Amino acid sequence: MSDPVRLDVDDAGVATITIDRPDRLNALDSATLDALLGALADAEAADARALVLTGAGDDAFAAGADIAEMAEYGPAEAHAYADLGHDVTRAIETFPAPVIAAIGGYALGGGLELALACDLRVAAESAVLGQTETDLGIVPGWGGTQRLPRLVGDETARRLIYFGDRIDGQDAYDLGLVGDLVAHDELGEYVADLAADLAARPQFALAAAKEAITKSHETDLGAGLDFERRTWASLFGTHDQREGMAAFLGEREPVFE
Repeated sequence: MSDPVRLDVDDAGVATITIDRPDRLNALDSATLDALLGALADAEAADARALVLTGAGDDAFAAGADIAEMAEYGPAEAHAYADLGHDVTRAIETFPAPVIAAIGGYALGGGLELALACDLRVAAESAVLGQTETDLGIVPGWGGTQRLPRLVGDETARRLIYFGDRIDGQDAYDLGLVGDLVAHDELGEYVADLAADLAARPQFALAAAKEAITKSHETDLGAGLDFERRTWASLFGTHDQREGMAAFLGEREPVFE
């Protein structure tokens, strides 16, 4: 049996994790979720400076949780499956470098929840996105009820979840669900360029910015501002801070570590 997930890391420090089950529209069964956790840990160990998450084939980013696996679950099995999905989305959300979701084709249910945990989302015009769980008599279970309202607003999220609507890439862009919309055949190149630009940025500053922004969703304003202040000060004395400011004063391009 082939590995359901592939990890590639290039010389610039851009890691690409590909969900590789195109015959199942990259559906997320337990083995695939376990493999995603392993790939995320390996990408972190490789000191990736940017990470791209995508799906194999032209038809799907990830069509959702594997319904064939979970159809006969009882509450205990469902809880364990939800825990595993949350472990993956949280690992994406806390990955110490920016994560880009490259969304071509279907990103439904749990597949969309993976994308919601990423820092940036780029969709092809051919993409189809939706929190479609109510069509199955359930609700989003890997963070969709929490992350989607933060991204598109409360009522829009309620409508998408309540009705299980499937929307195309243009509608997703108009709603702010994705930040970039490109032609299907340009998705790979566009995301590769975006990831390369991120990988060339100061690594520790981006990691700190990501952590501070994530903190803003998890704490009150006062605690978030305190965290930002301490994070800001901690970057002084690092190579990238010294280099960035010296380059600015010297009117030259910085060379970050």
